[in-house]
Amino acid sequence: MKVIAVNGSPRKKWNTARMLESVLAGSKSQGAETELVHLYDLNFKGCTSCFSCKSIGGKSYGRCAMRDDLTPVLERIAVADALVLGSPMYFGCVSGEMRSFLERLLFQYLRYTKENRTSISKPLRTAWVYTMNCPEAFISRVGYDKYFKQNEQLMRFLGSEKTETLYSCETLQFEDYSLVDAEMFDVEARQKRHREIFPQDLQKAYELGVRLAKAE
Repeated sequence: MKVIAVNGSPRKKWNTARMLESVLAGSKSQGAETELVHLYDLNFKGCTSCFSCKSIGGKSYGRCAMRDDLTPVLERIAVADALVLGSPMYFGCVSGEMRSFLERLLFQYLRYTKENRTSISKPLRTAWVYTMNCPEAFISRVGYDKYFKQNEQLMRFLGSEKTETLYSCETLQFEDYSLVDAEMFDVEARQKRHREIFPQDLQKAYELGVRLAKAE
């Protein structure tokens, strides 16, 4: 069992990364081999619509023809058993790097056919992990629940029948709020939540990792 987690945050030791590390720790507890990929370490672009992955009989049919730092990552994902995607929410969406990654990951497998819409040969178990400023009570008010469901549906192109979604709300953005222009936040309440609730979110992430790696 190989589980790969992809971090769409520019920070490698903060909320999203820690959640993904907990997921992988849970998978590792079940004997899985794990890998954490930081997208902001890579030099790559989103899809350029070359359509080489759609050219029947072409040497790149069913896989992205672009060659950059993302190429070996896509190759490792193609032979993995489970994939976990993690991103902070920026302006109601995943980060730009995560979006570019999704274009490259998913479009190569998309088939313009009436049935069997994916060309992936090995279905993946999948999960999404999000971190955000948004309070949990606002999730449906701002439409995040619909956005999360949409991203779950996209995982069908990876052959995933069921995708789990986990999110951590009102996360701690800064170590020292006094140094930044952020007076709208109740710093004490945010720090208290980080001490008390974020560890619970990490435990949920760990349990998610266990479920991903458990033999059915």
